[in-house]
Amino acid sequence: MEDKFEVLIEGLLEHQYGNADTFIGPELTASLRQQLESVYEAGIMKPAGIGQHFSYEKNLKIRGDLIYWLEKEHSAAEKAFLEHIEAFIDHLNRTCYTGINAYEFHFARYEAGSFYKRHLDQFKSDQGRKYSLVTYLNENWEPKDAGQLLLFSEANPVEIFPTGGRAVFFKSDEIEHEVKAGNRARMSIAGWLKRV
Repeated sequence: MEDKFEVLIEGLLEHQYGNADTFIGPELTASLRQQLESVYEAGIMKPAGIGQHFSYEKNLKIRGDLIYWLEKEHSAAEKAFLEHIEAFIDHLNRTCYTGINAYEFHFARYEAGSFYKRHLDQFKSDQGRKYSLVTYLNENWEPKDAGQLLLFSEANPVEIFPTGGRAVFFKSDEIEHEVKAGNRARMSIAGWLKRV
């Protein structure tokens, strides 16, 4: 398990982002995808907004995903994923002295054609988010499906396709990124490692 963690950390140190194709295994990926579909079908995913507190708003011209916040008590799949995140945080703190002491994660579902324009994950009024981590849940994703993540970390943007089990890790206050419109529904877990 620590090998997967090291791939993310080494990538972040060398290229400003880490990309691990098997951050979570196929069984957990399938269980999480099933859980996301269940909450979607139950109608309890909500349109995501932008900003925080008084600046919070919903704007489909900027962001078009539906979200649902993860909690260990919701399902065995969510519990397993969040325990995996806690193990990653323990490893990160032990090896890199990051001082991460909190996290928050949500399911995200983008319908075909929806997107999230270029942005940073850290709020101007709240510096708590230190690292962003996106884990993909899609089955049999192909380049023709589009929906790639663009990371603006170098002269040319880096494109990452949302293949199931893959995770992308970067600093919340440094890397602007964008979710391109997909040609089919796109599922992921997005979240932040925090110091509060």
